[in-house]
Amino acid sequence: MDLTSGDDDIAMRDGDVIASTEPHNLFSQSLANLSPKSNFDDAFLTDTQPGEEKRSEPVLKGEGLKREASVFEYTLTKDKPAPRPAKFAPLPYASSQTGLVYDVRMRFHVEPEQSEDDIHPEDPRRIHAIFESFADAGLAWKQGSLEPSNDFYMGRIDTRVVLKQEVCLVHTEEHWNWVQNLVRIPDDELAEHQQHPGHRMDSVYLSRQTPFCAALSAGGAIEACRAVMLGKVKNVFAVIRPPGHHAEREDAKGFCFFDNVSIATKVCQREFGEQCRKVLILDWDVHHGNGIQQANYDDPNVLYISLHVHERGRFYPELSYRDRRPPYGDHVHCGEGAGLGKNVNVPWSRKGMGDADYIYAFQQVVMPIAHEFKPDLVIIAAGFDAAEGDMLGGCKVTPAGYAHMTHMLMSLAEGRLAVCLEGGYNLDSIARSATAVARTMMGEPPERLVNTNPTLSAVNDVKTVLRQQSRFWSSLYPKDMSAKLAGPLHGVRMHEVVRRWQAETLWEEYEMIPLAVLHQPLSQPFKNQVLATPNYTSARPLVVILHDPPEVIASPDPVTGKIELHNTWLTDIVKTYVDWAVKQGFAVIDVNLLKHVTDMDDGQQHEPNDATDFRTKEATLLLSYLWDNYVELSDSSHVFLMGTNTGHGAIINFIKANEDRAKDRITSAISFVEDVPLQSCKSATNDMLASWYYTKSLVFVANDHNFWHSDISKKPKKRFGRASQSDVDSITDMLMAHKKTVQDLILQRTADWSDDAGNEEEDGDAMDTSNFEELSGTPKLKLPPVGNFAPSPRGSAAPSSGLAPGSAAPARLSRHSSPTKTPPVGNFAPPKQGASRSPFR
Repeated sequence: MDLTSGDDDIAMRDGDVIASTEPHNLFSQSLANLSPKSNFDDAFLTDTQPGEEKRSEPVLKGEGLKREASVFEYTLTKDKPAPRPAKFAPLPYASSQTGLVYDVRMRFHVEPEQSEDDIHPEDPRRIHAIFESFADAGLAWKQGSLEPSNDFYMGRIDTRVVLKQEVCLVHTEEHWNWVQNLVRIPDDELAEHQQHPGHRMDSVYLSRQTPFCAALSAGGAIEACRAVMLGKVKNVFAVIRPPGHHAEREDAKGFCFFDNVSIATKVCQREFGEQCRKVLILDWDVHHGNGIQQANYDDPNVLYISLHVHERGRFYPELSYRDRRPPYGDHVHCGEGAGLGKNVNVPWSRKGMGDADYIYAFQQVVMPIAHEFKPDLVIIAAGFDAAEGDMLGGCKVTPAGYAHMTHMLMSLAEGRLAVCLEGGYNLDSIARSATAVARTMMGEPPERLVNTNPTLSAVNDVKTVLRQQSRFWSSLYPKDMSAKLAGPLHGVRMHEVVRRWQAETLWEEYEMIPLAVLHQPLSQPFKNQVLATPNYTSARPLVVILHDPPEVIASPDPVTGKIELHNTWLTDIVKTYVDWAVKQGFAVIDVNLLKHVTDMDDGQQHEPNDATDFRTKEATLLLSYLWDNYVELSDSSHVFLMGTNTGHGAIINFIKANEDRAKDRITSAISFVEDVPLQSCKSATNDMLASWYYTKSLVFVANDHNFWHSDISKKPKKRFGRASQSDVDSITDMLMAHKKTVQDLILQRTADWSDDAGNEEEDGDAMDTSNFEELSGTPKLKLPPVGNFAPSPRGSAAPSSGLAPGSAAPARLSRHSSPTKTPPVGNFAPPKQGASRSPFR
């Protein structure tokens, strides 16, 4: 194959490149053609009737991008003299062209064995689709066009092959040599060829044309940036392949061979010195640009900002590194050495991000940091695989979204902007998105955005990045408080304070006491997190509530980020369920499921919520422990399990692991699901479990939960329970909105107990058992075991359980007695004398 030959769709060396970059003033040219005695009638009014004026037909380019000015438009009447010629030259930026780098020979990098049924995502047609879209939109000229090339089109810039010394500014010499040697390997051996013996190639295919195409791609990026720095064009779009942002120092990976953008950055910094000292690389490819990050991680003059799907370390390129490194694209990787703070990752925790999410990240993080950095050149690593319709990215960025991001970046570095193609694998999506970017670069305003409301997930991700990066950038608020708290000012996390307050309140109102959890690793995390009414072992309905911590609503100071107590509110909707249950005479076990377990050596830093899977597993272990040691040993007439978010998962996991025990005792299972997966209750050995769960369940799912966007929601299976779509989105709102439904269900299913209890009271058969133990000397209630031991009788020591001597049953507490300071387990006796005292003081 002749690698120097071109295709018919574009001239490789356009003779109009230099001429097309010169300013062209149509208005002045029109005036020059007028003779001194001529007037506007003679020049511009022809074939008119008496008293009729005719304007010249405007000439449109592309989709109305440019219109040739008519001198008539500068006159109010045909008798007014022509305006004077402009004193000054045209505005240099506005009158300059947008550059275009495109070389059809980059399409020669193809799979050795191609199949129509299995086309590789990094398809050679990608760059052709973009160029054709440019031509069809009137942005670029190509051979065969009816009109000659002019300065309304993008100015063509020739590419070239990159040099070894340029590549070695980023990559090792061994990496360069390996790429060049591919041309010598027979085609039948390329499929199994390995760069590093023992390690299969990571998401790349090899061909004998790969070295030449990779060299053209890197060379195109260099020439694009040089054209901008030399002032030949105001900005430039480099339509190049193969992409480069995954290529590391000595690794080809992720469709990439040379790190095009980093090579261009280093070359321009060396050639232009102070004129191009600071470079901003903005990477909006849906995958993290691990190669760009590695190449510039300690460079204080290169600011790398990447917006990418991360999924907490589960999205490519994470988990693919040859050196098995931990997640590399998270928010805590901020650079090192002199480059500390110059690496900014905005890692989306899930797919599906759209225009509003990206624009929010730009407004909150990207643009404040970029303006503070003051770059001399801006390079966009422009992958379009976050575009709507791309099969690999799974995001929803529209062409208008890309145009708005481009428009914001054009305000930096005096407009010196180079766009270098990276990923994007849906031919239609990349063509439309790239065209929208090019139109904006040429001066067209972006189209309006349809959706401007970011998702809660995106807001949380952006705020996490802000908190991390505010250490390095003075323009970012609020500031991180960890450094201050790590010193003498040692604080206590509010979830501990709030739970202690809850326990005190529930003790004062209902004499609820903490149930000990003496089981590793649950004992420390759930100390004082499980509270029960004194009658939890008696023959009455028992409601076990596994819920998230109360919601704290705060209005922080907009500058310092401080939260003042008078601008902070605590909402505990779960307590209204406890209040109602106690008034009905039910027993209650209240379980607070922490979102984060504080370590013993708390570093006083902001901590994200523990992973949902971990929290669900922990909640399942806790529920199993409570069932074995308290619920199953009680005389309760009915058992209701109620869970929110991870509590829902714990209930499902417990039922599946204990089918017979659950079916024997559980009256109803009630769940509220906001932002965790909706789990199914399906057994591999019992086909009837799903039907049983359906009859016993009540599941409220948030209005915008992903479940309702799935195909399965159109005809839900019984294994998901009686699931209903709530009209609201948050757990708090759902608990308020569906409280009456839940209460009616519980009353309906405990009607038999209510009738029996009412009859006993009417017949006077109810017996006061408050002093039963004192009168008989025999405990009335069954003693729940602690670990492998039951609590000792009153008056004897219980060293195995860690209890103080003289413990007795919590069921016999009166309003004038209180437990000891030691957390009660099983039975405990009230103090001999003195006023009531909380067990938490």
